[in-house]
Amino acid sequence: MALQSPASLLLHFLVLFITTLSLHSNLSFSALLLSLRHHHQHLKSERPMIHANQSNCALFVGNWVHDDSYPLYQSSSCPMIDPQFNCQLYGRPDSDYLKYRWRPLNCDLPRFNGGEFLMQMRGKTVLFVGDSLGHNQWESLICMLYTAVPQSQSQTQMVKGEPLSTFRFLDYGVTISFYKSPFLVDHWWTHEGSLQGWDYIELGGKYYPNMDRLAALERGLRTWANWVETNIDRTRTKVFFLGISPTHTNPNEWNNGVTGVTRKSCYGETEPISATSATAYPGAEYPEQMKVIDMVLRDMKNPPSLLDITLLSAFRKDGHPSIYTGDLSPQQRSNPLYSDCSHWCLPGLPDTWNELFYTALFY
Repeated sequence: MALQSPASLLLHFLVLFITTLSLHSNLSFSALLLSLRHHHQHLKSERPMIHANQSNCALFVGNWVHDDSYPLYQSSSCPMIDPQFNCQLYGRPDSDYLKYRWRPLNCDLPRFNGGEFLMQMRGKTVLFVGDSLGHNQWESLICMLYTAVPQSQSQTQMVKGEPLSTFRFLDYGVTISFYKSPFLVDHWWTHEGSLQGWDYIELGGKYYPNMDRLAALERGLRTWANWVETNIDRTRTKVFFLGISPTHTNPNEWNNGVTGVTRKSCYGETEPISATSATAYPGAEYPEQMKVIDMVLRDMKNPPSLLDITLLSAFRKDGHPSIYTGDLSPQQRSNPLYSDCSHWCLPGLPDTWNELFYTALFY
């Protein structure tokens, strides 16, 4: 089986006013590898690129602080949450993971104001394009807005479809949409080993049994970047790229080699990783995948705003559904090996992604 673009659970982007995707590129395979080698030589010493409207605030570097005013909404007050993200409904016994606020290094995020968001966005559309993590963030924003406006004063409409689903705040003319596109661009993916769902890679009419994943990532991102710069009217449309959402499947990454650890995944984790812990990341060098993303965005004539959520999300080993998801059978719930350590509980971490989006959009 030849597959042009297997799904990735790690990357997605959100845009305003974009309604279609049609991605093409004519880069050659050999030129791509040469380009990747050239860029990696100087990327190792470069600092991450941070794009946001606040030039005096490092939005994506900071720490998590306990805050009893969180969460911003309750799962019981937002009926749009899918079972796979609704951890409280499916029996998660702890709730401290809901009580953390992201505090950037040299500023505070403005408090999310759903009513103000709807007023400012009157007559406009927000479109999330991506895979299940994009769906995760889409539902988060809907909940943040839905619970901010009294339902007696606002009419709403949900239309679920494939690949496009929409939620409308009719009184404001605001549409929050999600376009399911796990195959966002041709010719890139990350899955290897038993997760690899393909036999050959088709590239430029030729078939290859394998391909360097970072090279594939750059190829795909440049395809996406070329399409955005060719097709999007940036005088009417704002484009945001959400960075890598980390998984927490290996406890050795945060236990730092401590013996006697019996946990097999994120199951049972109830607190964030300490910012001072000597872990693989956080605490180590910037991930190679994000270096490729930085490189491609830097080369764009009109780059999107990068919401670099990788570091702040890497600390939140406590935020995943684990076994508290409607997608698991009773037999799977009894075995931590089946824990979902990729997606995020709602309420939860994607609310912070949307707080950062709100900040970058309006401040």
